[in-house]
Amino acid sequence: MAEQRFSVTDLDCGACVARIEAAARAVPGVAAATASLVTGELTVTGTPQTADLLAAVRATGHDIAPLGAVAADPAYRQVLGTVVALNLGYALVEIIAGWMAGSQALRADALDFLGDGLISGLGLLALGWTLRARARAALLQGGFLALMGLWVIGGTLWRMQAPPLPDEAVMGWTGMGALLVNLGCAGLLLRHRSGDAGMRAVWLFSRNDALGNLAVVAAAALVGVTGSPWPDLVVALGIAGLFLGAARIILRDARAELR
Repeated sequence: MAEQRFSVTDLDCGACVARIEAAARAVPGVAAATASLVTGELTVTGTPQTADLLAAVRATGHDIAPLGAVAADPAYRQVLGTVVALNLGYALVEIIAGWMAGSQALRADALDFLGDGLISGLGLLALGWTLRARARAALLQGGFLALMGLWVIGGTLWRMQAPPLPDEAVMGWTGMGALLVNLGCAGLLLRHRSGDAGMRAVWLFSRNDALGNLAVVAAAALVGVTGSPWPDLVVALGIAGLFLGAARIILRDARAELR
């Protein structure tokens, strides 16, 4: 029986998976439908009309496109390459700024940029890979996020013993720069949201990271107002928590894909 694969946007929770699978299975001609959180893909077995299937999934609030519809576009690869360069470049900026400001939140955000750059680069290399190869890549991504999260938590807990007061001006301006970089990445990726699953993942990272940058800016403002280092430490722990939460989901679903 024929099998088709599609990329689905915003496929990032168990409820989304259940909703999309139910919508796809209701389409005439569909024998089976399975959605994956790891790859952002919907695999359909059967002989449905493609237009009917796309309409059914879009009715759930998610966009959908045939797998690889965007991946073959040279502009797609160029956008991914630009995002990788921006993330890795600003990671270096935040590492230096975090050291200068004595800010744990900036150090955590630098690791976030580094992780995004490496994940984006892996997504660029993974275009055209098999499902199992992409799942193995997801295991590496999840492991990397987990290590970053643990590193930030350990460093933050150690600094809590005698926390220095970070430089709120360096924190604030660097955080604003990080926000502009992430918004720039999101703008570049916006027209590709319904494309390949790897591009979808990079879009979600850029969107969520912009919220983290706002938290760093807010922490800088609170450090300046209160004269306390605790806002910086709390934001660092929050970013680390996001690392660990994302790592847990990616590792769990990647292992499921490899079974």
